[in-house]
Amino acid sequence: MTMLRTISLAGLALIAFPLSAQTVKLGGDIQLWYTQLTDSNLRMNSAATVSYYNLRSEFKENTFTVRRTEIKLAGDIVEGLSYEVMFDPSISISTTNPTLLQDAIVFWKAAPGLEVKVGQFKNLQTYEGLTSSTEILFAERSQLGRMFGDKRDRGLAIAYSFGDTKGFSARLTAATFNGMNDAFSGKANDSNAQKDLVLRADFTAARFHKFGAYTLQGTTDLTDKTGSAIAAVPAPYWPVQADIYANKDKTTNAGAFYAYMDGTWTLTAEYMTGLLGRRYATLGITPFKREHLDQKFASYYLTGGYTSGNNSILIRYDMMNLNSGDNWYTTYNPYTQSAPNTALTVNGAPVDYTPKYSELTLGYTYAWIPERAKAANFKLNYIARSKNFLKPATGQTGEQGGNTLVAALLVAF
Repeated sequence: MTMLRTISLAGLALIAFPLSAQTVKLGGDIQLWYTQLTDSNLRMNSAATVSYYNLRSEFKENTFTVRRTEIKLAGDIVEGLSYEVMFDPSISISTTNPTLLQDAIVFWKAAPGLEVKVGQFKNLQTYEGLTSSTEILFAERSQLGRMFGDKRDRGLAIAYSFGDTKGFSARLTAATFNGMNDAFSGKANDSNAQKDLVLRADFTAARFHKFGAYTLQGTTDLTDKTGSAIAAVPAPYWPVQADIYANKDKTTNAGAFYAYMDGTWTLTAEYMTGLLGRRYATLGITPFKREHLDQKFASYYLTGGYTSGNNSILIRYDMMNLNSGDNWYTTYNPYTQSAPNTALTVNGAPVDYTPKYSELTLGYTYAWIPERAKAANFKLNYIARSKNFLKPATGQTGEQGGNTLVAALLVAF
């Protein structure tokens, strides 16, 4: 019902739009998936102890899925002032994702090369995060792209662009956001005084080379007071509650990327690290979701591809380590031991749940219009995952995982 109301209201708004108003540009895309499991593990096995691995629900069953139905409205108000609105009726409404609205942005070209945008939009992290879903190379983004880049928030960004688009050009951005993208998908007002601070630099050289870097600094998304709810300290190893409050689930990102795409050859690479912070919080939840206040992640991916006419062949290796510093407070490794000198076992066999995950994705893409591949394309991807994020079911021993075959159809309008 919520979806129908939203679509109906959007339709009425378009019908009622005054004839004297500026032209509204309507666009969007439809993305359909079919996922096929290669075994029953993803369907039948439960997640390992502390489940760090990011796995969409579509990958847990053989299923036809409406992955996206993005509808975008855009237009100019006066010279230098414009807007963009995008919503997606395929989104499931929940407490952590309270609305179908994805983007709601007002742009102001304040001076030549200087742009200000304010509203709800992606928080400028990663290379893939700012790549339109109609232009990503595979059916789904990399681990760091989907975990940290494909997130929205409410805030303000100021960007300055300069240079020659056929030679060397740059775009430098400074932004501030509510820091609520880990609580309500960024679709809520702030709950405390702190803000996320973001800096980003994007460069283009000789048309085909893109590279850049970005960072984010933030803290907890909870009400900023020491009376906030907090899980009991897992004695005797963890710091006292005062230290946990003082840390405020400090959250950081730092990353860099490079991409080369000349229409025939494709090469992309990205690396990102930072503090997990509120993304695996210690404040406000029970139990704690990470093993150390200063627990760090590190992730990278490498992509190569070749395109000839309508057809593209691609491969991506993707690694995510969600405790890259091997930091924990216990006197034993909590991923391999249940106590000092005692192996962690399931079904009588030792297991290793170190949160270091890899994915190898093989991809084929057919584009109906090669020069406008995003207009309509079909992707067939095989995703091979590392095997340490699921518990062994009855009769199984050792860490478990699961691989997936994905068929994805995209049309854009």
